[in-house]
Amino acid sequence: MRDLYWYCGESIESQHINLNIYDPGLLYGATVFTTLRTDSVRLDPRLLGEVGDLGESIDLHCDRLKLSIDDLGWHQPDWVRVRSGVEYMSPTFPVLRITIFPDGRELITGRELPPNLATWQTEGVTVIIADSKLTRSLPQHKTGNYLAPWLALQQARNNHIQEAILTNDRGDWLETTTGNLWGYRDGCWYTPPLSAGILPGIARSQIINRLKRENKSVSEIEWKAEWVKDLDSIAYSNSVIHLIPINTVLSPVGKLEYAAQNLFKLPYQ
Repeated sequence: MRDLYWYCGESIESQHINLNIYDPGLLYGATVFTTLRTDSVRLDPRLLGEVGDLGESIDLHCDRLKLSIDDLGWHQPDWVRVRSGVEYMSPTFPVLRITIFPDGRELITGRELPPNLATWQTEGVTVIIADSKLTRSLPQHKTGNYLAPWLALQQARNNHIQEAILTNDRGDWLETTTGNLWGYRDGCWYTPPLSAGILPGIARSQIINRLKRENKSVSEIEWKAEWVKDLDSIAYSNSVIHLIPINTVLSPVGKLEYAAQNLFKLPYQ
């Protein structure tokens, strides 16, 4: 993979960036970002219909960035320049991260897809329940201050576990460190509500819209620790990995096991 990124309207071949030591993005994680697949706008065709074009994908992600920037009172970037950066970087990388600084500077970096993605999507993954003290900052926005989820994910990976689920102080399940949660039982899909303090994921909104269009049942409810035991299947979603089943949850009250295959066979026949 090339050492290449886009910064302030220019492509740069390097792994290093020149930032002021007092830059709030460096000191406080004062940025907002979004991550997207360069090969599709919608989710897996088996789940959510046709693949769209890159232009649609950029619009979906930029719209969320615009809302966060307005809400935080920051300067909007030059969106033509952002789009140019995405179009320049997309032939080289399957995954792009668009980062916006408070003064409107844009930074676009690229990376590969997870090497085990295909296996995870079919067989599912194991997750742990993170310490309730590890909560995401400003959960309604995707900010650069991702220390708590990063720590939770590192704890999981250090134990050869793929993901971790964040909870609140009551033990309710909120989201994974990288995506929104989904559950399935008795013909209905469940996902935690935004009011619980989770990120309004783009993949999440697309799944909800698709389920409603196809007259499938979907409910946004709080995920109590006791309630989740009765789900048949669970998964998490984001715009990069699409939808990954969770087959095992290692929780403080013991191991919970779920049927990964139901996520594909039951609701999307």
